[in-house]
Amino acid sequence: MERIEKLLAFLKENPSDNFVQHALALEYIKLGKDNEAKDLFEQLLARDPAYTGSYYHLAKLLERNNDTDAAIKVYEKGMEETKKAGDNHAFGELRSAYEELTF
Repeated sequence: MERIEKLLAFLKENPSDNFVQHALALEYIKLGKDNEAKDLFEQLLARDPAYTGSYYHLAKLLERNNDTDAAIKVYEKGMEETKKAGDNHAFGELRSAYEELTF
C-alpha cells in the first residue's frame, strides 16, 4: 500500500504524469483492482495516445475480464501508435498478443 500512497501523492502533484499514472495502474492490477487500473489506462491513453506502454497492459486486463472485443480494439490501436512511433519491439509484442487472441 505504501507504493500506492506514494504514487497517489505524486499524481496529485502532477495529474498528467503518464509514467506515474501507468505505474499506479500496474499497482492496482497487482491488487486485483482491475476497474481502477482500467480507468487509469483509459484516461492516460485518451490524453496521450502515443504513450504506447499502456496498450499492452490495458488489453491484457480486458482479456482477463473476458472483454475480447475491447481488447482487440486496444491491441489494434496500440499497433497503430507503435508503428507511428517506430517502436518495432512494442509493435511486435502487441501483434503477438493480438494474434494469440484472434487466431
